[in-house]
Amino acid sequence: MTFDALPGFRAIIAGAVVLVLSGCATTASLSGDPSDPWEPTNRAFYSFNDALDRAVLEPVANLYLRLPDGLRDSIHNFLDNAGYPGTVLNQFLQGKFQSGMRGTARFVFNSTLGIGGLFDVATGMGLERHEEDFGQTLAVWGMGDGNYIHYPLLGASSVRDTPGIVMGTFTDILTYVAALPLALLDIVDTRATLASAARLRDESAFDPYIFTREAYRQRRTFLVYDGNPPIGDFGEDDEDIEEVASAD
Repeated sequence: MTFDALPGFRAIIAGAVVLVLSGCATTASLSGDPSDPWEPTNRAFYSFNDALDRAVLEPVANLYLRLPDGLRDSIHNFLDNAGYPGTVLNQFLQGKFQSGMRGTARFVFNSTLGIGGLFDVATGMGLERHEEDFGQTLAVWGMGDGNYIHYPLLGASSVRDTPGIVMGTFTDILTYVAALPLALLDIVDTRATLASAARLRDESAFDPYIFTREAYRQRRTFLVYDGNPPIGDFGEDDEDIEEVASAD
């Protein structure tokens, strides 16, 4: 549901929209959420992304889902492995040195024995996949979420997670090797992975914008705390949102 896999383009869009939103800082949040003061602008960008998703990405992703499972798994593994150096770097930046060493080994084994990452041999060796980015690193370093931002094309984010968009661009191998074709494939693969979450959003009774915002926030909390967020961070009435937030 986003174009956040497009190398280089992510950083450009992020910088431009921060400037746009900074001019809307005094605009009241429609939902009364103090951490979403740019809600009118965010909603406009959400509506644009949603229309583009339904017109282009969803139909393409549905065709992609018709590929044989084995082929689709190999494509997903390859794309995931290409971006894994970012996870490893952030593991070290967060002081998770043992995880960083295991992450390095995972990347090396999948890149070699796994034929460029097409096959996930590392998980079978006990080297499990993790997900770390610079936004999570900033959280570990003590930085708060900051205001919620919904970028055109890139989707849900926050002030804290925006620098991670830039760093993620430079730590993704796709940025340097056949960037555009593989990045477009990454977008389709990501959208296909999110197909069930999109259906849940559409079928829920929530305002779709608020559903997306809260699912994003809860997933970020889930990731920052390595899957064990403090009790109370997820609301009792948010079971549908929690299901999306905890999905890998």
